[in-house]
Amino acid sequence: MESTAAYPVSFTFDPPERVARWRPLVSWILVIPHAFILYFVQIVASVCAFIGWFAILFTGKLPEGLARMPIMLLRYQTRVTTYGMFMQEEYPPFEFPSEGTDVGDYPRLRVEVDAALEGRNRLTTFFRYLLLIPHILVLIVLGIGAAFVIMIAWFAVLFTAKWPEGLRSFLVGYLRWSIRVNGYALLLTDEYPPFSLD
Repeated sequence: MESTAAYPVSFTFDPPERVARWRPLVSWILVIPHAFILYFVQIVASVCAFIGWFAILFTGKLPEGLARMPIMLLRYQTRVTTYGMFMQEEYPPFEFPSEGTDVGDYPRLRVEVDAALEGRNRLTTFFRYLLLIPHILVLIVLGIGAAFVIMIAWFAVLFTAKWPEGLRSFLVGYLRWSIRVNGYALLLTDEYPPFSLD
């Protein structure tokens, strides 16, 4: 399920044909250790984005070191989320790659980030969180839909060992949209995210 849009933050997912029927019953338990680590990664990435906000405003540049932790967050968060939503069998590794190019060491999904380090737009950076409001409102509505999709898929996988294609496509699109918005919020790009599930 590849993205067709050329946005600097991208997510692709190669879904398995089947998922073990017991997976929906325990995925949320098995993902708990990753959830603890993810919490701390989110805090550090938020601090890096906060410092990066000032760096961009004063210098027009985002230091590469401040971009690495947000990239790590996007990739790690996506791995944990897809596993927690029983979309795949492979357990996420306790690895934290922070390069923009995904080396493909985790099967099924890739999160690529082409972080803008030079020539940053100071005006859109200053108003970044106001610019995010339309996306946040849409993502809230889509998130409610995603919750219903996960509930329906829970029963579908439990009884058939398969994700219904349409439901999975919607959820992957929702995740793709969220990752783009998070990349924009974490100041990895100045390109405004598209209002699209593709």
